This record gives sequence, C-alpha cells and structure tokens, in this order.
Amino acid sequence: MSWDEGSKPVEHAECHILHIDMDAFFVSVELLDHPHLRGVPVVVGSPSGRSVVLSASYEARRFGVRSAMPMSVAMRRCPTAVILPPHQRRYAEVSREVMRIFRSVTPDVEQLSVDEAFLDVAGSMRRLGGPRDIGEQVRAEIHATLGITASVGAATTKFVAKIASTRAKPDGLLLIPGEQTVAYLHTLPVSALWGVGAKTQEVLARLGIQTVEDVAHTPVATLRKLLGTSGEHVHHLAWGRDPRRVVVSRAEKSIGAEETFSRDIDDSEVLRRELLRLAHRTATRLRASGYRAGGVALKLRYADFSTLTRSKKLDEPVDSANALYQAATALLSALGDRPMAVRLIGLRAESLETGGDGSTQLTIDRRDDNWRIAERALDDVNRKFGDAGVVPAGLLRPKVRPRPDGQGAGAGEPPGRGPATGDRAGTPGRPGTPGGRGVPSPRDRSG
Repeated sequence: MSWDEGSKPVEHAECHILHIDMDAFFVSVELLDHPHLRGVPVVVGSPSGRSVVLSASYEARRFGVRSAMPMSVAMRRCPTAVILPPHQRRYAEVSREVMRIFRSVTPDVEQLSVDEAFLDVAGSMRRLGGPRDIGEQVRAEIHATLGITASVGAATTKFVAKIASTRAKPDGLLLIPGEQTVAYLHTLPVSALWGVGAKTQEVLARLGIQTVEDVAHTPVATLRKLLGTSGEHVHHLAWGRDPRRVVVSRAEKSIGAEETFSRDIDDSEVLRRELLRLAHRTATRLRASGYRAGGVALKLRYADFSTLTRSKKLDEPVDSANALYQAATALLSALGDRPMAVRLIGLRAESLETGGDGSTQLTIDRRDDNWRIAERALDDVNRKFGDAGVVPAGLLRPKVRPRPDGQGAGAGEPPGRGPATGDRAGTPGRPGTPGGRGVPSPRDRSG
C-alpha cells in the first residue's frame, strides 16, 4: 500500500498497468442483436469452405471450439452451435466506444486490437482510487453503456497484467500484487510465457522444463543454447521482469482485407471480381476511420502456400474503392502469367494519412472525387439498411438463364468463390452464407 499527495492510502499502487480484454467480443456484439441466443453455443464465422472461427461463445468453448480453429473442425465438435456471419462495421462501432471509455480513465492507452488494450493508470489513482477500483469502474461502465463484459488484469508489468486478464475470464478481475508476482508466475505452465509456443514447449520438455518455475531456475546459458536469442528474454519473464511501458497507440499504418477461396482459383476474372469486393470493404473502413491511402498493396498466396506481395505508390491519397481497385488490378496484370492457381488474395491500403471532410463538388468528368461522393452515399445507405443494402453492380450475382434443355445455366457465384478466413488485422471477410443454422441473418439489423 502507498500514499498519494493527499495522504489517502492507495492499495496496490504498484499495479498501475491494466490489461483489459472484452469477453468473446464478436459473439458478445452479435448477441446484442440476438438476445434470444444467450446461453446457447454461438460461433461467428462462415459454416463452409476454408473459413475459420472468428469468435466463439463460452458455451461453444466447452465443446473445445476456439478462435482461429477451422470451421469444419468446430462444427464437428459442436454440431448444435448457431453460426452467425461477422459484421465488421458493427464491431468497429462498439470498439470505438470501448476505447473512448478507456481514454476517459487515462490518456495512456495502448490499443492492441479492436477489443483489448493496456492502460497505465498511475496518473489516475488520486482521482479514481487504486487499480482494482479503476478496473471495476471500467468494467461496470462497459457493461452499463454497451451491454458487453470485459475482463481486467492488474499488475506491475504488461506481461503479468496480460496473464491476469486471461485468467480472470470471463467477466472478472485479477490483481497480482507486486510482492506476489514471482510466486504466482511459478505456479503456471511454461506455455504462459510470451514466445513459448508448441515447438518451444517440446524443446524445453526434453530437458524436463514444464513450468515457469523450471525456466526460472534453468541457467541463462542453457536457455540461450536451447532457444537462441530469445532464451534470455524468456528467463527474464520467468522472474516477472518486463521493462516495457505502455505506449500510446500510434495511428494505423495500413487497412486491408483478405479472402481465402474454397478452392484454388486460376481465373483472372474471378480474381479481379474479388479485388473489387475487397476494395469496397477496405475503402469503407478508410472513410469510417478518416484516412486516405497513399499506396496500395496486392497479396497473393498460391496453392503451394508461397506468398507474393506487390505494392505501388499512388499519385495522390485516396479513399475510394474505385481508385484502390484500379491500382490493385494494375498490380495483378503486371504479374503476367501466374505459376499456379491462387488460394488467397488480399488488398491493403498503405501510407495512410488523415483525410479531409470529403466536401468536393461533383463534376461531369469521372474524377476520383465523383467515386468518393457516390461511395459515401453508399456508406449512408448501408449504414441505415445493412451491409447488403447496396452493392456495386459488378458484385451482383447474374441471373440464372435456362438452357435449351431446360436445365439451369449455373451462372451464379463464380466457381471457387468461398468464405473468408479474415486477415490478421481483425478484418474477416463476409462469409458466403447469410445466416446461421435456421437463424435469420442479423445483417439488416446490425449493419
């Protein structure tokens, strides 16, 4: 316990670093629009193709369903789960409110993703109380304002605070006092250490190193020999040493999206059509975030999992899908003949800078400003009626025309178009199916 300038005791003031993480964030947001699904297994993602689980409710997790798990595996483990498609715009809206609540507590917020951040509350204790009090206030505010829950870890370091929030889930708070940090860490398995994945665990297990305490009492020289340059880092963590400070989040460096096909694609027309879809998804996020892109990058992953990226600088910053699409298709064409079929395609807006208010006059020539104004109007319509309210004509499914023999022409979605697995920036693609099993799509209500 320490004392502030007003001689009021502040309990555990040394634990001024908080890690706050929303509980099953995507699912929690979806349940705001589907309250009747509370208490049942719910998975956010697409039920087909090569898609992965984006988020799983705790009811689904009891069956072994986890984020990033192939959806086919998740459906085998929990066949009764309700599958809901993702709504990234809705998640972004709630995320902004979450971060606003964080910044009302302290300006020292390091956002890690849409649903988690580190907070340094050292400068807020005199006003709001100790770290436990602040953590509980934040949790209560998030629940009262947004209707979702958060878990909080409080500790002397970022590493231990992250561990604490994980073990407080769901909907809890765990504070690790400074003097108890090492004793607590030494009760944990070695997998709790940052940088210790499955392969590293196997390497350590060969020497009988199973717990954090085992790592702590292993000579640094031995760990260096086993793990290379990360050996000393892991040893420091095992003793609770983590000198990193909370760094106020910097502006986003890039925004983009990726799409993994249900089967490999060698048709350039299908790839261009997918780039159009990704360009609109990315441009929508740019405008919502107030950014323009000074460059565009194209990503291709081939059937053998080899990955190629190409990028180009734009003549002027843009936030229209048309400009992004033109640049991306130019990069695709410049590649010439591809060595094999494509498994994944991605588009990313780079060199971001803050955009203006978009107040430009519509002209009769086809400048990019015309596209921007039209797309902003599309934003307004889709914000009101849902993401599927208005789409570019190039993304509409062509009508099926009967063949002379009376059979369908099969002119629907291009062959191989599959559900998205999403990208690592937290921008999963729109799934191929509109709703879950027997559950109407929430798109119109939560767009």
